[in-house]
Parts: sequence; structure tokens; C-alpha cells
Amino acid sequence: MSLKGRVAVITGASRGIGRVIALALARQGVDVVLAAKTVEPHPKLPGTLLGVKAEVEALGVKALAVQTDVRDETQIERLRDETQKAFGRCDILINNAGALWWKNVLETPAKRFDLVVGVNARAAFLCAQAFLPLMMERKWGHIINMSPPIDLRYAPGHVAYLISKYGMTLLTHGLAEEVRDHNIAVHSLWPATAVESEATRQWGLGDESQWRKADILADATLALVQKEPSVRSGKAWIDEDVLKAEGVTDFEKYNCVPGGTPLRIDFLPTM
Repeated sequence: MSLKGRVAVITGASRGIGRVIALALARQGVDVVLAAKTVEPHPKLPGTLLGVKAEVEALGVKALAVQTDVRDETQIERLRDETQKAFGRCDILINNAGALWWKNVLETPAKRFDLVVGVNARAAFLCAQAFLPLMMERKWGHIINMSPPIDLRYAPGHVAYLISKYGMTLLTHGLAEEVRDHNIAVHSLWPATAVESEATRQWGLGDESQWRKADILADATLALVQKEPSVRSGKAWIDEDVLKAEGVTDFEKYNCVPGGTPLRIDFLPTM
């Protein structure tokens, strides 16, 4: 299904997975609203909102950059208002912004717990709440939460993080039923392997020979949103499974290093 003329809002869009998804949607003719905290160059992190905005616009579509801390509900409301003012609609919401803390309970101070819950579960909830009315007006929408299928085997050692990520997945399952009659689909999406990002670098999850490019998540995102919302909703997907359902058999093309061996999430010490 053509996405030309649709409008997508992407959080965490100044670098990494968010940037790659923004460019993939732009190539399909989607106008993109980019939300993130980084507007000025960061001394330790690559990418800025304005840099991604320029890349998107170079593909021939419109882009709006809105500096947003997703922990602040007033900034989320401003993001919605700016989107409505610029485009009058929102068809796709990608809750991509994320925070990490992979420690056990005794090593998790309150501020770290609040960070992961605030950026992950709470922000996804509030962004969905803010943008749903715009989707309901047009009886069409897709929401994608970057969160994994619920598997309690991973809980020990990652309790705070998984409270926040599984909270996003519960949002997927519950909200999908609440908005099904409005022709709005809600999905969760998660990688089967380690994906190249600042997170994999900072947390020392292998090296480039063990990573896939973020393109795999971008392609899986496209596969979800290019179908009518009524086709499927309420499922927590693994990227490989989405693409296999589309007939993809060659996953080697996503390797950061040709011939590399991507590190399976099942075998990571953390998620």
C-alpha cells in the first residue's frame, strides 16, 4: 500500500534506529515529524534533529523537527500541537525513544528506575494518548512501540528495564483492542539480534561483526505500516518474523560486516 502523503511522528529520531526509520519512511513519500532532545551537536553522541531533518528533506518530502523530552507531558502535547499545525494529521507514530539500565534491583537507584520507566513505558503511553485523536479523525493509523514480546526468563537482572519495556508491550496488547473499531493498529517490534546503535556500543554488546544494521528494523516497520490497520494488530513482533512473512529469506544483507555472525538476543547477557 502506498504511504505517499501520510505523516509519521518518530521519537528518538536524532540518530540510530530512529534516523534510519525516518529516512525509510521518507523514501516512501511520508512527511516526517522528528522528535528528540538533541538539537545542538552532542560532545559524545553523533547526530542532531536538524541534521536528520535535512536528510529527510533531501528525499523530497517535508520534515518538522521538534525538540522534545518525552519525559515531560507538556512537551509531548507541544509535539502534537506542532504536528497538527504543520500537517493537520498524524497517521503513524513510532515510539522509538529509549533509555537503558541493565542492572539488578540492588544496583538500580530511584533516578535510574524513573528514567527507564519515564522514557520507555510512560512516554509511549502519553504519546499514544496525545496522537490517537488525530488518527481517529481519519479512521486510519499505526502505532509501533519498540518493545519485545513478554518473556519472563529475562527478568532476573533486568527488572527495572523490563518493567519499562514490557509496559510498552502491554500498551500494545491493550490499546490494540481499545482502538480496533477506529481502524488503528498497534504493534510492538523488537530485533532478533543486536543492532548497530549507540546503545550496543556503550554497553559493549559485541562488535560490528556481531551486529545488524538498523535497516532491518526500518524494513520491518515499513512492512507493518504498509498494510491496512485492520489486517493485523496487537502483536509483539520480532523483526525477522515480520520480514519472513513478506518472503524475505536473505538476512545476510543486514549484517554490518559481510560474513559476520549477528549476536542473537536470546544469548545476550542483557536485553
